[in-house]
Amino acid sequence: MSDNATGPGAIERPVLANEPGDYWGSDAVALMLRELDLPYVALNPGASYRGLHDSLVNLLGNRDPQMLLCLHEEHAVAMAHGYAKVAGRPMGAIVHSNVGLMHATMAMFNAWCDRVPVFVLGATGPVDAAKRRPWIDWIHTAQDQGALVRNYTKWDDQPASVPAAAESLLRAYRMMTTPPCGPVYICLDAALQESRIGALPPLPSAARFRPPRAAAPDPAAAAEAAALLQGAERPVILVGRNSRGEAEWRRRVELAEALGAIVLTDAKTGAGFPSRHRLHGPPAGNNPSEAACALIREADVVLSLDWIDLAGALKAAWGAAPVGNKIVLASLDHLVHNGWSMDYQGLPPTDLHLAVEPDIAVAALLPLLRPRQPGWAGRKATPPPSLPAPSGDSIAPLMLAAALREAVGNRPTCLIRAPLAWANNTWEVAHPLDALGGDGGGGIGGGPGMAVGAALALRDSGRLPVAVLGDGDFLMGATALWTAVHYRIPLLIVVSNNNSFFNDELHQDRMARQRDRPVANRWIGQRIADPEPDLGMLARAQGGEGFGPIRRPDELPRALRAAIGCVEAGGVAVVDVRVEPGYAPVDSAATSRGGA
Repeated sequence: MSDNATGPGAIERPVLANEPGDYWGSDAVALMLRELDLPYVALNPGASYRGLHDSLVNLLGNRDPQMLLCLHEEHAVAMAHGYAKVAGRPMGAIVHSNVGLMHATMAMFNAWCDRVPVFVLGATGPVDAAKRRPWIDWIHTAQDQGALVRNYTKWDDQPASVPAAAESLLRAYRMMTTPPCGPVYICLDAALQESRIGALPPLPSAARFRPPRAAAPDPAAAAEAAALLQGAERPVILVGRNSRGEAEWRRRVELAEALGAIVLTDAKTGAGFPSRHRLHGPPAGNNPSEAACALIREADVVLSLDWIDLAGALKAAWGAAPVGNKIVLASLDHLVHNGWSMDYQGLPPTDLHLAVEPDIAVAALLPLLRPRQPGWAGRKATPPPSLPAPSGDSIAPLMLAAALREAVGNRPTCLIRAPLAWANNTWEVAHPLDALGGDGGGGIGGGPGMAVGAALALRDSGRLPVAVLGDGDFLMGATALWTAVHYRIPLLIVVSNNNSFFNDELHQDRMARQRDRPVANRWIGQRIADPEPDLGMLARAQGGEGFGPIRRPDELPRALRAAIGCVEAGGVAVVDVRVEPGYAPVDSAATSRGGA
């Protein structure tokens, strides 16, 4: 189907053509956004960028980029985050003045921690005080608006002229798309946007300001790493942040097979290696399982492909003892670490650091390896996890996973998000788009917006977009679904609903036990009950279809099949599944905040 006929491109087309005339400051900004090839800008309207809004509609015809109206700025940035995780390219988000930026900050932090490029534009009331309207322009003007997000963006700027704005946009795009990627923020002065500039000044071509090509590893360092891996009897590969490219996926498999290395994957980073491959090790989950820790301890060489919290994984495996493996690290992440956010995690011991993108390191190592005996001689493959069949009177979280897998069948599917209650490897992955991982920063409420953005990028891909969200996450961001319905973006959301911020119940359980206090009180201030929110009604209020609440296992198959049918017909469906509180054993020590 053509996107222009049935999708976002068919919505909100300007009725009248633009009349030629003088140009305005915001026209130059809009034309530069087109030059940068941004397909969409998600936004919540605001007077601080009314000039840019007019230019996008009446100069560009609401095309390239097309505006996508959101009901909250956090949804707009989360949409851009989800889109980039699938598409491998950024889209934009526009937020209103300082107040809109305040709304958007959590979603920007998520994108920062997830190392995802998101182009955020904002605005301020006129910097020139003589041009401010009484009251409103004063409270919507800040001395240094970028300071709100400077510690978790790659760059921010507030250009003061049209030529400066053009350069700022070019620089921002190049910086956010140069690994390690991340969000950027450009603040546009309302007076600059609304200034008449007459003839349009020459605008630079984006082709001459592209991001640099990926650097290759130092040949001597690559040879040293290859020699360590070549001589390893028990190599382990930790697959962390990675690209969604199919060629890069195949090379990771080829490297593991050449070495006979056991591969561990991370639920936070999404599909990085086929989960049913004979070399895939036991589930690591958000934290390494005991079986994964045992393999790490037994390994003589560990190759980390930008594993999130490598120091934490090694500490989990070795405890207080010195790390006994040789550690080879392939990562550029150190280039964006700063003193404000501790998302860089602990400092891992490293014998050799290849300061390149992980997939570039894999491509460089492969030609240097010679035929050899595979590692881990005699080790049996890790059996796939067994999921409980739907039965009985209540629904366990992994029972939901089994029922969803059965309902999906052989359809190509993208699991946009999975809940904390699922163990890693619960969902089979055989393609880099089979699962997208987490939100990066643990910012609850971003899930629905990210799901809509990912579903937008998946349109016409032939994949069924599915997000399994916790109830707290869904409730905070439910109005993001309006955007999906309005712009004809098919999406299935399944809510793993335990009517609680259950992870925090476990924290209160731990506190009570440590302090010899009543564990029975752990639910107070955590349960989402009396009344229980009607999630199906919330979906219908946004124009989607709502199913549930589903409380019994025998109700699941029919509800899931009906919801999938709705999505395949172009709709947005939400299935509210009431699950038992609890996590799969491997995730019992999870520490991030969530609604399920």
